[in-house]
Amino acid sequence: MATKGAAPSTTPPTVPVDYRTIDRVAGPLIFVQDVANAAYGEIVEIGLPSGDRRQGQVLDSRKGLAIVQVFGPTMGINVEATSVKFLGEVAKLPVSDEMLGRVFDGLGQPRDGGPKIVSETELEIVGNAMNPYSREEPSEFIQTGISTIDVNNTLVRGQKLPIFSGAGLPHNQVAAQIVRQAKLRNSSEGFAVIFAAMGITSEEANFFLKEFETTGALERAVVFLNLSSDPSMERVVTPRMALTAAEFLAYERDLHVLVVLTDMTNYCEALREVAAAREEVPGRRGYPGYLYTDLATIYERAGKIHGRKGSITQLPILTMPADDVTHPIPDLTGYITEGQVYVSRELQRKGIYPPIDVLPSLSRLMNQGIGKDRTREDHRGVADQLFASYATGRDQRALSAIVGEEALSATDRIYLKVADRFEKEFVNQRVDEDRGIDESLSIAWNIISDLPDAELKRIKPEFIAKYRAHPPTIES
Repeated sequence: MATKGAAPSTTPPTVPVDYRTIDRVAGPLIFVQDVANAAYGEIVEIGLPSGDRRQGQVLDSRKGLAIVQVFGPTMGINVEATSVKFLGEVAKLPVSDEMLGRVFDGLGQPRDGGPKIVSETELEIVGNAMNPYSREEPSEFIQTGISTIDVNNTLVRGQKLPIFSGAGLPHNQVAAQIVRQAKLRNSSEGFAVIFAAMGITSEEANFFLKEFETTGALERAVVFLNLSSDPSMERVVTPRMALTAAEFLAYERDLHVLVVLTDMTNYCEALREVAAAREEVPGRRGYPGYLYTDLATIYERAGKIHGRKGSITQLPILTMPADDVTHPIPDLTGYITEGQVYVSRELQRKGIYPPIDVLPSLSRLMNQGIGKDRTREDHRGVADQLFASYATGRDQRALSAIVGEEALSATDRIYLKVADRFEKEFVNQRVDEDRGIDESLSIAWNIISDLPDAELKRIKPEFIAKYRAHPPTIES
């Protein structure tokens, strides 16, 4: 107990200590012995004999052994002459309004030649878990300008809706188009886009930057780029950097933020590389057993919070290895997120862009964001009728390939025509075509109006009378 008049006791600050006790280097990891009190997630500074400095992060600490993940190449690390300094803090990102319009690397360092972000506010990139009780139900429509998303798989503010694609498919073009065109129907509300790319080529990075700069989308965007030539360990940090910036803009600046993450498959590959270097027991297809939990820590950072004006909506993009939807990455992503949008190789071979197949696609929160005063009163019925008519038309297309189109009934031939028109007029649109929701619904009505009233079973009669584009014609 302190006596009266005695000076208050103070604990001297911990001074970082340089350790030169590296035991071994294994891939992206270094193993440092005789370390006291290393904390999980603690940032370290690695000093090479050449004078270069690299950053790393503690992945594991046990009985004086610290396993450090290096953000950069481990080539040239001399186990005897390299020093490791434990800084006593976790990874943080300096945030400010000046981030908008800027391009950063995967670690949050400027890549556009501009100055570093200097701010008194630095946020931990791990983020705080969102209390389920404080979550607000998503209920506002986000217009992407792409008919197959806006009408059939509506994106709702606060939702996480992944795009499932495959190698060689135009998911990058779709992502760039969404970043350019995404908007709120109420233009008075602030809107921003966070774009994070992981493991993309220099050619892809130049494509994105050119698209954003020439269209003016960069002015309201924050871009994080991790190239395929960059250290793979950066990919583990990149989405968390992006989401930290999104949380600042959403909850401190009251903006509605759309976060586009591409490609989550590259992120998971980096996780697998770390797990292999740590000699962990592999899970499905060599991925770590905690892949589900790790992905959830990213996806669950989307949403709306009671009492806050801003929101975070996620649009993660992943390429399914061998187009296999049962692969662990799309499989686990589907469990965590609220639907999926499929990019179809079959439609792409037909020359249709964007080649989005509405049949396996799904937006589980669609009903909360559509209808009167949000999109239009007939939206739900039109979407259901389009889905059913296209599915029937695809069945008739397969049947006609066997028995011939002449063997089909008059109504079946109409469904066949509806399916063809759906792909060519509704799904297909130009890369620079930004369709409003009313325009997309008008195109839909023009297509389904070929069907007789008796076949429009999913639309209310008053909406048929109000919106039908033209009377149907049935040929015998």
